[in-house]
Amino acid sequence: MQKINDLRSKIAKHQDLIRTATERVIASGHFILGPELNHFEELFATYLGVNHCVGVANGTDAIEIALKALDVKAGDLVATVANAGMYASIAILALGAQPLFMDVSLETKNTTLSEVKSAIKAGANAIIVTHLYGLAIPEILEIAQYCAEQKIPLLEDCAQAHGATIHARRVGGFGNAASFSFYPTKNLGALGDAGAVVTNNASTAAKVKLLRQYGWTEKYRVETLAGRNSRLDEIQAAILSELLPHLDEDNARRREIAQSYTSNFHSNELIPALDAGSDYVAHLYVIRTQHREALQAHLFKNNILSDIHYPIPDYAQPVFKNRFEHINLKSTEQLAREILTLPCYPEMTDAEIEHVIRSINSFTL
Repeated sequence: MQKINDLRSKIAKHQDLIRTATERVIASGHFILGPELNHFEELFATYLGVNHCVGVANGTDAIEIALKALDVKAGDLVATVANAGMYASIAILALGAQPLFMDVSLETKNTTLSEVKSAIKAGANAIIVTHLYGLAIPEILEIAQYCAEQKIPLLEDCAQAHGATIHARRVGGFGNAASFSFYPTKNLGALGDAGAVVTNNASTAAKVKLLRQYGWTEKYRVETLAGRNSRLDEIQAAILSELLPHLDEDNARRREIAQSYTSNFHSNELIPALDAGSDYVAHLYVIRTQHREALQAHLFKNNILSDIHYPIPDYAQPVFKNRFEHINLKSTEQLAREILTLPCYPEMTDAEIEHVIRSINSFTL
């Protein structure tokens, strides 16, 4: 059965690097906030072209801690999209803040400058923008400039966009801060949970470092009540340091697969993903179709798994009951009905890619 992502093949390809990293940490006897994390933080900041990287336990913690470092408080309105799996909304709610949902472009699945302007006009105290599916938000530079003019902090959610480049810059360096996830399936993935906050602001980085470890200014001395235990451990940091030099090559392979799909899909029953060049690192290859269930069943008969990222807009989640029943984001809801994710990961063979293409093109109603 063709999977959406096959982590076994990734581990097999990099097993020597992973083993070397793991054994190095075990031999050192240093497992938390040590030299491996410092090294990875420096490497990743340099790769992104930002001044600071602070490792934390996972991507959702990265969003929450970054918002705290940007002085978001309980009761604040934080604008976010509703088509990205609820992760940003969970972080917002954990602070006692309130989500303000923005719509997205039907073509890019990302939010727009117009939506950001509307959110700020509606009273947003902070903005989270998500580079969804690995596509850099086309208007990210304009969004960042507008937020700066309005003195509204901007957080980039880059959990799916490691290495995506736009305006000759990698995503993560446009806003006041950015969050990353290194969950195993990400373009740069660890072998467990891991995340990071990056920023060009030294004060913001210092706050994140305080917040990730109990609010300590020194051992056992707590000077803020907003701190928690959220640390990227040494083994994961070492593995990430070893895998980082392969990220651009892996992203190029992802783009190659995505371009092959987009160029060779001939079915009239679907709309392929955009072919966006280096703006897109193809974390997920997401098509649109009005016949999703039938297409999923057809693919399954052809031994191909598919998925939906994501089927329920945040504001329609059962946990909210009728709290957001007044919200109707047209593009977000259409995408929730139509999107379908196809297999796309660097270790796919040419034969597997061709099988997906043949299966898609053989689909009929």
